Amino acid sequence: MKHFIKIHPSDLVAVALTPLASGAVLQVDGQTVTLLEDIPQGHKFALAPIPAGSPVIKYGAAIGVAKEDIPMGGWVHVHNVKTGLGDVLDYAYQPQGGPLAPTEERTFQGYRRADGRAAVRNEIWIIPTVGCVNDVARAIERRAQQFKTGTIDGIFAFPHPYGCSQMGDDQENTRKVLADLINHPNAGGVLVLGLGCENSNIDVLKPYIGQWDENRVKFLVCQESEDEVEDALALIEELAQYAGGFRREPIPCSELVVGMKCGGSDGLSGITANPTVGAFSDLLISKGGTTILTEVPEMFGAETLLMNRCENEQLFDDTVALINGFKNYFTSHNQTIYENPSPGNKKGGISTLEDKSLGCTQKSGSAPVSGVLSYGEPVRTRGLNLLSAPGNDLVASTALAASGAHIVLFTTGRGTPFASPVPTVKIASNSALAGKKQNWIDFNCGVLVEDGTVAELGEKLFEYVLEVASGRGVKAEQAGFHDMAIFKQGVTL
Repeated sequence: MKHFIKIHPSDLVAVALTPLASGAVLQVDGQTVTLLEDIPQGHKFALAPIPAGSPVIKYGAAIGVAKEDIPMGGWVHVHNVKTGLGDVLDYAYQPQGGPLAPTEERTFQGYRRADGRAAVRNEIWIIPTVGCVNDVARAIERRAQQFKTGTIDGIFAFPHPYGCSQMGDDQENTRKVLADLINHPNAGGVLVLGLGCENSNIDVLKPYIGQWDENRVKFLVCQESEDEVEDALALIEELAQYAGGFRREPIPCSELVVGMKCGGSDGLSGITANPTVGAFSDLLISKGGTTILTEVPEMFGAETLLMNRCENEQLFDDTVALINGFKNYFTSHNQTIYENPSPGNKKGGISTLEDKSLGCTQKSGSAPVSGVLSYGEPVRTRGLNLLSAPGNDLVASTALAASGAHIVLFTTGRGTPFASPVPTVKIASNSALAGKKQNWIDFNCGVLVEDGTVAELGEKLFEYVLEVASGRGVKAEQAGFHDMAIFKQGVTL
């Protein structure tokens, strides 16, 4: 059993992997450290005296500044550390690293759509254009379960409160995300359910959808129907007949797109779960696959690590715009940029946004950044992509699905039951959470505290993801959970 970890040789703090008692005498890199206080699991203690005003080093980088003198063996947390970050910054491109070495191709058992795209689920989705028909969509979902037969994995409605009384970019984002979901390959059939008088009505939405297969996508305007539920059921029966013709077949994992997100992080997230996802990402990319990293506010403080991995200067410029654009979004609403860690984050051992971000970006592994996506933009480039979306768990996970992720990997130190439009794998950073919430957690990275390496666990996670892509249901799917949330950015009329 490992009791603590010094992550980087230059670190001035170590992290408790198990609760450590005051007075404990530890040997760290040949020096003796006596703990002056109890150190909870996931929290930090000083490996040397840290004078007030000096940087606190973790992950080999500054996670903040000491607010007071911190003695060797002292507890290092919010009471004596503050953020050292500023506002909108200027950046210089300093390219580092290079492409990953290719590894042997693998396959999963997926669905091949008529347009050639790959899918990991064969579901029928009911997409409302406006919140006014949410309850109708739910009623249709309940009645439509009779058509879940053969290879159809499920029939689900995705209610949301938008689609009308919106303006400008806010309305555009809603239309783009709805169109993205309508076009998502995991949906073998889609019923687009409109009211008729909304701003984002079906006729307005169709240009955003682009070309569609009339066998796969059906439309219904409720105001034009005498009985919208019965008419919808007739359309879903047609969709079920079409979607039921798809069968799983071997598909190269180079066609797999996986989103990466964390939430309810703790002090172990950046040590166990996030690095494991990073190892998975590198492995998938080495086989020609694609991953998407999002939650831009949780890149603040670690953004230069991503910028310097951009394949070219244009991508670097796009990443700078991604970061500074989100900072301007905060300041335009008179909000502080760097007060991100939540009460749960702090309880778990995260002290500052730099601390959170340096742990969060571990999910990106070491691959070069090959694409930068705006909110609602579909992924087009294989490899590691960065996506503009907020840190909110459900909004960001929906954004990953909208950009084309077949599956979302969600790391957590606190636990959450939510789902997204695609299979959402919950990955625990600690074994206590995995043991307590077995109905939520799909994969436990807390075992790294006991034994094994990140690379070994990354390979196990890769095998698990291939199982999910081949039809293994995750806990949220088994519970019947399917959620979505659109990023609200403007006024409501």
